[in-house]
This record gives sequence, C-alpha cells and structure tokens, in this order.
Amino acid sequence: MKKIHVGFLFSHDYEKLKLSIPPVYAGADRIFIAIDENFTTWSGNKFEVDLTFFDWLKEFDTENKIEIYRDNFYIPTLTEIENDTRERHLLSLKMGIGNWLIQVDSDEYFLDFEKFISDLRKYDDFLDNPEKNKIQIAAFWIILYKYTEKGILYVDMPMKAIFATNYPDYNLARRTSSRVIYTNNIVLHESLSRSEEELRFKLENWGHKRQVNAEFIDKWLKVNETNYKQLRDFYYIEPERWKKLNYFPSTDIKQIKEFVINSKVLRISKAYLNSKNFGQWFKFLFK
Repeated sequence: MKKIHVGFLFSHDYEKLKLSIPPVYAGADRIFIAIDENFTTWSGNKFEVDLTFFDWLKEFDTENKIEIYRDNFYIPTLTEIENDTRERHLLSLKMGIGNWLIQVDSDEYFLDFEKFISDLRKYDDFLDNPEKNKIQIAAFWIILYKYTEKGILYVDMPMKAIFATNYPDYNLARRTSSRVIYTNNIVLHESLSRSEEELRFKLENWGHKRQVNAEFIDKWLKVNETNYKQLRDFYYIEPERWKKLNYFPSTDIKQIKEFVINSKVLRISKAYLNSKNFGQWFKFLFK
C-alpha cells in the first residue's frame, strides 16, 4: 500500500496518451488504463481505435507497470457527467484504496511529475485511514485553447485542478467534497486545442456536454492570433471564468513546456498557495 497509482481514461483522443503517459511513467508504481469494452463514449457513441496503439503501449512499457482495465463504462440511464464520475470511481477502486489515486486525462501533460510526487508524499499519513481523513490534491492547469497556423492560444492564468485523492468518493468527475491541498505544480491541458472536427466530437461526448454554453463554439472558431486581444470571456461553461487569452508562437509541445517553466506570469506564488491552503484547512477544521 501507499503506492503511487496513476489512472488514465481511454477514449476518442487515446492517441494523446503517447504524450501524457511518458511524463508520469518513471514516478508511478503502477499505471491503469480504463477502456470501455465496446469502445463507447459517455454519450453512447462508438469511436474507432487503431489497434497499433497497443503495440506502442507494449513497447513503451519496459517495466511492465501498465495494466489495462476493461469494463462497461456507458450506462444509458446516466448522464454524460454521471458516466464520467462512475468510470473514475471504478478505476480508482481498481487502483486500490490505501494508495495515492492519481487520475490524469489523456490530454494532460505534467511538467514535473517527480515534484508532484514529492509534494504528495508529505501527506502519506492520510493514507493510514483514508475513509476518515479524506483529502484531494490539486495542481494547476495551463490550458492550451487553440492551435493556429504558427502558434497556440492559451488561457493567460493558471487554473486549479484536482489530480489525486486518498479516498475516491467522487461526486463530479474526479472531484470529491473533501479538503483540497494545493501544490505548486503545473500541468499542460490540451483541453480544447484540437481540430474543429475533433473538438465537435469531444463536445458531444464528454462529461460537460450538457453544460457547454451556446456561444462557445462560434467564439472558438472566430478567435486567432490577430484578434485574441480584442475578445474576452472564453470558458465553455461560464465564459467570464477565462477572461483573456495569450499567444505562444510555436505548436511544439516541448517548446511550450519550456516557455511555461520560464514564464514569470504563469508561476504560482507562495502567498497564493498559503492563502488557499489555510482557507481549506480552516473550512474543514470543525468538520
């Protein structure tokens, strides 16, 4: 027990696992990939799979850390977000309570997973009796919004996101109702930065399908590297949550990682972290 277990969800954008698995591979004790046995999305739609992906996976897994978990993850009577939450819960049960349960989506790329693990290990005592000492651990996304001809538009401030827990009583995707501990770790999130066809398929099949605002796709299509400074409010649910975009003149993920690492604007301050963590500690002090 007290192992570092990392879970991934396999769906229509499974090819992105070739970018998201390598950053966590060395630091993980075990990696679990949840695959719907019928290759069905949370909306009940089928997706095609090139089976050579599994050849890549077998070749990459030199330490035999990766386990495939196949199950039925589409229940017609559930909404998309309910299917999302259910799959993550089943995956975490497979990963084993008593270990650190880290879930990373296929389009999320850790900049320094070893540091995230080091931060996580400070709270190993929460694994002794996880059901009575529930916590969740957050890092921060840099959200890659849209590829352009020569670069990429991104949301110009880090956004908090939950990645780990000691007890998976999820109530919304990978979120629980327990205390959050914020860590100074950055994850690139290729959430919306894909082709129009790929994005439209995602919007019809992901957990947030019923929450997407009507104006989102038109604004996403309109914005580019020449007009992004004139536009505002880009979030797909509550637009004002992502007020502004910025631009990086490269589409190379390695270069983008270096840019984020060296950016002063995209850093998380100690004062901000301390404030957030104190607030969470105080909120749950008497619960």
